[in-house]
Amino acid sequence: METIVQNKALKFGSKKLYINGEFVNGATNATTFATCPHDQQPICEVAQATKEDTEFALQSAHEGFLIWSKLPLEERLDWIDKLRNKIIENGDLLREAVCHEMGKTWDASVEDLTSITDSLAFYSHEMRVKSEFEIEDRQGTHTHRMVYQPLGVVTAFLAWNFPLLNLGFKLGPALAAGNSIIIKASESSCISSLMIAEFAHQINFPKGVITVLCGNRQNVGIPLCESTIPKLVTMIGSTFTAQKLIEQSVKTSIKRYSMECGGNAPFILFEDGNMEDALGITKAIKFGGNAGQVCVAPNRFYIHESVYDQFLLQLVEAAKGTKLGFFKEQGINMGPLANAAQIESVSSFVNQCVEQGGKILTGGKKVEGEGCYFEPTVIELDNRRADILQHEVFGPVCVIMKFSTLEEVLEYANDSTAGLASYVFSENEEILETVAMALEFGEVQQNGVKYDINLPHLGVKNSGISMDCSKFALDDYLVLKRISKKI
Repeated sequence: METIVQNKALKFGSKKLYINGEFVNGATNATTFATCPHDQQPICEVAQATKEDTEFALQSAHEGFLIWSKLPLEERLDWIDKLRNKIIENGDLLREAVCHEMGKTWDASVEDLTSITDSLAFYSHEMRVKSEFEIEDRQGTHTHRMVYQPLGVVTAFLAWNFPLLNLGFKLGPALAAGNSIIIKASESSCISSLMIAEFAHQINFPKGVITVLCGNRQNVGIPLCESTIPKLVTMIGSTFTAQKLIEQSVKTSIKRYSMECGGNAPFILFEDGNMEDALGITKAIKFGGNAGQVCVAPNRFYIHESVYDQFLLQLVEAAKGTKLGFFKEQGINMGPLANAAQIESVSSFVNQCVEQGGKILTGGKKVEGEGCYFEPTVIELDNRRADILQHEVFGPVCVIMKFSTLEEVLEYANDSTAGLASYVFSENEEILETVAMALEFGEVQQNGVKYDINLPHLGVKNSGISMDCSKFALDDYLVLKRISKKI
């Protein structure tokens, strides 16, 4: 049934919480409205969970785990395949939801869709090939078998920037491993997560295995963390949020953690680096369909002095040539930021940078109008102690500095508490290897960029614990048990 707000039908109607295989309004019938960043108008009414709802969700997820974990592997994987097929069948609807709740362009939304379908397929395959193994007994008196078993209830806190991708990175390994999962959807982009719940419901997915909650920290976040039921707390979000989740959850029981936190990627272009490739990646990530709201987006650009002026000129031209727009508008490159809070955050970083010596060469402010559009921005900076260099600017802002020597740029690049992605461009193999080994980052992208579900996505320092993607991530969702038997 359509929901009407101020005589206007909401595009995505109303969505309820998904608990124990049923859609519920929540104990107090409280709701909030999801808005579209294109015009900041409401597009969906969303039910809000209470503490009572969260406690019920935890209990039903535990009961769901007891059933799901005991199903034969092939039966579990059949259910996952049914869900994947339902998602593919409704792919355009899901992409439309992602565009409207988050603001990304239609072309950019395809990555969200393929990421969740790829994850479900990939981890099903990985569980099929995951097998027990033996450890040799040094005295020859025992046999030792190592077997994998499901871990338990997983609680997953999702970031808003890739609504389906982030969900897929958690849903795939959790379900394939035999766990139930409680999804705490972001308040900024919860529509697509609730749609996945609707598809699960339509195919009669086993009750309690998938739960989707929306609500605030007091009613949902803290109770999920403080409960002794979850065995893994996993998240995609900021370092601050990860710290809070760990602080809250460790009070009651020992849990596992898989946290993908913020980045502050250095982007290093040496004198012999391919400038066309470097500019192409910059435009795609910083001025592309996600408007720079990407954890692996280049943040700090270190350009060798010999090619600095040329790179800077072309980057400014690229920023000025970026066409802003929404959804399926023709010829657009970049959508709006996700919400008004993002506009305020990015504006604050830019203004502070200018106060500390930064020179805006283009952009630097919100686009006039009711939407959350921010101008593609290039800032030239010579102050190595500027605050902006220590923060992740989640938006279409490039801060450019020049360097002279290898030693100098490595010092600049590693001067960050974050350690997720990094980029280096050079045709010199010795330089590439030296920089790769010296950079304090979980990922080093050389002369290009590549991400896929089979490639580990991981950070060091304050950028996270464990990883998403790849067969290695699956181990977070499994118990490794030793069975020793006397001969």
